[in-house]
Amino acid sequence: MADVLETVSIKWHPGFYGAAELEFLSNKGALEFQREFNLSKEPIRMDLLIIKKLANIRTQNELGHIFKKFNVIEFKSPDDSLSIDDYFKTVGYACLYKGLGDTVDQIPADELTISIFRESYPKAMFEAMKDWGLEINEHYPGIYYISGKRMPFDTQIVVTKQLNKETHRALRILSKHVNEDDVRAFIEKAAQMSEPGDRNNVDAVLQVSVSANKDIYEAIRRCDKAMCDALRELMKEDFEKQEQETRQETKQETLLETIKNLMDSMKWTAEQAMTAMKIPDADKGKYIAKL
Repeated sequence: MADVLETVSIKWHPGFYGAAELEFLSNKGALEFQREFNLSKEPIRMDLLIIKKLANIRTQNELGHIFKKFNVIEFKSPDDSLSIDDYFKTVGYACLYKGLGDTVDQIPADELTISIFRESYPKAMFEAMKDWGLEINEHYPGIYYISGKRMPFDTQIVVTKQLNKETHRALRILSKHVNEDDVRAFIEKAAQMSEPGDRNNVDAVLQVSVSANKDIYEAIRRCDKAMCDALRELMKEDFEKQEQETRQETKQETLLETIKNLMDSMKWTAEQAMTAMKIPDADKGKYIAKL
């Protein structure tokens, strides 16, 4: 388990996309999720665009209570900062999205909202917002509505570690310091999901969470067989890929050792040893590089 999904740099955004869709699972038929939405032909992209298909549908999840027709989502990983400039950058994305419609006012300004997600409380940004004359109100636990005359769009800032743990496990485990209870509860709930799209989102969330919290997941795996089995089933493809790669590496190491033995005992060159072993010409280069 400790070696599964080893990464030098954790890719947080795919996990967030999966978590976002899981959060709105009860309304997924009424919402359209467009990941890394291109704002133009140039690579200017929003992290996530959520479109409400029906105007009269209110999402059950309180994260979407602010939603209108078009909803611009920005996600900040635990390693990212969140400043007043990041807020204005997200406003810029929303403005570009509105301004790049195919027809005039195709995307009405009063049908746009902004949501910014981050794990920790953005104290400095909130202070800057207050200095700018904006009001900050915690509408639900961890969900702060921003208001004021200068606000171009309805806006919320979501502090994921403050969210209700009973209903927002998917976002709460996108952290470098996960709570074990959150992990266990998420795995238990995720194990009950059967639709391929939902399972793919679960896998995306777990890939990130496992990569960032190997010790906790390894401890759960060692101490709880049921959880270990559930986790293995949820991440079946990842485990199978890892096991396949491990078998391939073991095979290559065995062949490499045999090549070295033949070179020492028969006084052959590497080419002669590999020819005797009938190693394909296409594979010889990778063994020579390791000798």
